[in-house]
Amino acid sequence: MSNEVSVFIMDISNSSKKNSGNVLSEYLEQLKSHIIEWTQNTAVTKVSHRAGDELVVISSGYASAYALAFYISQIWKFTNHKPYFGLSFGDIQEDVSEINIETWIHPLMKQARNANDYLKKQQNRSLFHFTLLDFSDERGFTAFNKQFETLINTILILKQEHMDEQTEIQSLVCSLYIMLGQQNKVSQYLERTTATISHHMKQGKTQVILHAFYDIVKVLDSLGAQDKHQLTDKLQTNIKQHVRNHLNDYFPKERKLQ
Repeated sequence: MSNEVSVFIMDISNSSKKNSGNVLSEYLEQLKSHIIEWTQNTAVTKVSHRAGDELVVISSGYASAYALAFYISQIWKFTNHKPYFGLSFGDIQEDVSEINIETWIHPLMKQARNANDYLKKQQNRSLFHFTLLDFSDERGFTAFNKQFETLINTILILKQEHMDEQTEIQSLVCSLYIMLGQQNKVSQYLERTTATISHHMKQGKTQVILHAFYDIVKVLDSLGAQDKHQLTDKLQTNIKQHVRNHLNDYFPKERKLQ
C-alpha cells in the first residue's frame, strides 16, 4: 500500500555570518520541538535538525509539509536570516512512523534537495519552491507533475512578491491575523485601533497572501486518493492554537508596533 507524504528541506539565509550560527542552531532545536507538538495526533511527522542550519521534515499528506513551512515562515523571528524551503510530495511504500529520517533515501528527498538547491542559487530568493518527480508516462495527475510544479511555483512567486513588498509593520499584522483570525484580536494585542489594523492588512495584501496559501493547500489535498483535507485542517488548527497559547513567546513585545 502506498502512502501520501510531503517533504521539505529548510535552509537559512546568511547563516554563516559571524556570531549567528549557535543562536540559529538553538532556534532550530526549538522549532523542531514546536513541529513535534504541532503535529501531535494529526499528521504523522518525522523531523531532523541537520548540519547546524538545516531542518528536514517528512509528513503524511500531500499538503502537510507546505502547511508547516508556511506557518514556520510566519513565526520566524530572524528577519536577517530568513528560511527557505525546498518541497516535494508524492507516494511512498513505507509508513512515515517507521521511517528513520536520518538514513532514509528516496527520490522525494532528492527532489526536495533539488528544490532547496534551486532557491540557494537565486539572488532574489523566494521562501518556497517545489520540485516534483517526472511521471509523464503514467496515468492520473502524476502524468502532469511538471505542469503542476510550474503552476504552483508561479503562484508562490506571485505570493512572495506581495510578502516582499510588506513593511515590517504590515508583515507583523499579517502574521498575527493568520494566527488569531480576527482583526479585533490583532488590534487588542498590538494596542492599536481596528481601523489601523485594517489599513495595514489592506496595504500589506494580507487577504491575497492568505488566499494563495489556502488555495495551494486545497489543491494539494485534492490530488490525493485519500481524504486528507480534514488532517490538514486539524494540523492548521493545532498550530494556531499552540501559537495563541504562547503568543508572547512567538510575537514578543519588542516585535509590536512602535
